[in-house]
Amino acid sequence: MKISYHGHSVVRVVTETHTILIDPFINGNKLCDLDANTVEADVILLTHGHNDHVGDTVEIAKRNDALVIAPNELAVYLGLKGVKTHPMNLGGAYDFDFGRVKFTHAFHGSSYQEEDNTFVYTGMPGGILLTIEDKTLYHLGDTALFSDLKMYGELNDIDVAFIPIGDNFTMGPEDALIAADWVKAKIVVPIHYNTFPVIEQDAQAFAKKVRTGKGMAMKAGDVFEL
Repeated sequence: MKISYHGHSVVRVVTETHTILIDPFINGNKLCDLDANTVEADVILLTHGHNDHVGDTVEIAKRNDALVIAPNELAVYLGLKGVKTHPMNLGGAYDFDFGRVKFTHAFHGSSYQEEDNTFVYTGMPGGILLTIEDKTLYHLGDTALFSDLKMYGELNDIDVAFIPIGDNFTMGPEDALIAADWVKAKIVVPIHYNTFPVIEQDAQAFAKKVRTGKGMAMKAGDVFEL
């Protein structure tokens, strides 16, 4: 499979049969190299309901007839907008034709801000364990450092972990290094940084400090194969 990073928390996974997008925040994301009007997706995975993660999900999903997999309340909300969804919840796993998805805990918030500035509750935030054949990717979503991350590392053989480092809204670099030690991924990719002034970080410096696994600071559009 080919894995690419596209700024903020946007990750794309391309297998022989499917293209999977995680948290496709494209329009309004100055760091993203994708075009929401042309990007293809068979599946969209969402960690939580904040606008900088739901992003362009509705438009992309409708244009591609993509399946959106998200925490229950968020999936129901998007279903009301005419999107094909599969609702899940924390701790639950499901085997799809492209692979296995399991939602983990994440300590954060989750609500969607409408254009009229009303807020819609979108359930619990989560992380996503995505297993395709014999490879497991862990997108931690937006989270603080918490001790269950050690358990997830012990229970899963994680090949790649996408860990937020931006601070302020999520864990910062120091806590992210501890998270990397706990999840024990072979490759650690920093995410959720530099999109806004308040979350500016040096991803290269973080990657060099990763003690467990290989730190890999990716620029938007960078691709590697797993």
